Amino acid sequence: MDAQATPAPERRSRGRPRKTADERDDGNRRQALLRAAARLFRQQGFAATSTRDIAAAVGMRSGSPFYHFENKEALLAAVMEEGMQRALRHQRERMDAAVAAAPGPLSASECLRVLVRGHFDNLLGPESDHIPVMLYEWRWLAPQPKRVVSELMAEYEAVWVPVLQALRREGALRGDTALARLLIFGALNWTAQWYDPEGPTTLDGLTEAALQLFVKDME
Repeated sequence: MDAQATPAPERRSRGRPRKTADERDDGNRRQALLRAAARLFRQQGFAATSTRDIAAAVGMRSGSPFYHFENKEALLAAVMEEGMQRALRHQRERMDAAVAAAPGPLSASECLRVLVRGHFDNLLGPESDHIPVMLYEWRWLAPQPKRVVSELMAEYEAVWVPVLQALRREGALRGDTALARLLIFGALNWTAQWYDPEGPTTLDGLTEAALQLFVKDME
């Protein structure tokens, strides 16, 4: 008796299944939400900004942000964490580039210049809304994300400690280095309140002015 031909089983691709177009776009949508939320939180304040405002800013329906974030507080935490992660990457990249470009080891004053200039980029440069939000909307953060962001802040500031200690040994920095670090960050961060990017002072000029205030005999 003739056997009826049996179709070959469908071959299944190995590895993870391919993502749909919507799934591939999830990362882009999340980043768009973070950028919009950071801008609005900075301009309007966390309390005065609704998820509807954020969704409208990126062309989403009012409920769409909840697909990516549990609530507005989670979105705030993500903005702050994203900002600190970016700041850490930028700090490392700028310092690595300065070390690679220098003919010899960087002096403590040169390291401080790199750190201050990089901090102004993180605080005042393009798409820099995340850090001011972290500085001025901190009280709205829940305890657990506050611990996470605090650890990132500690990692960021730790790079400054040996530089300030070296300046102290050289006599270029007066007073206690721990207190100096707090005062320096306080002064730098306050520029987010008054610096005008359209004004006459560039970030390079602002860096040099800050260094003249903090230490003496800068190179």
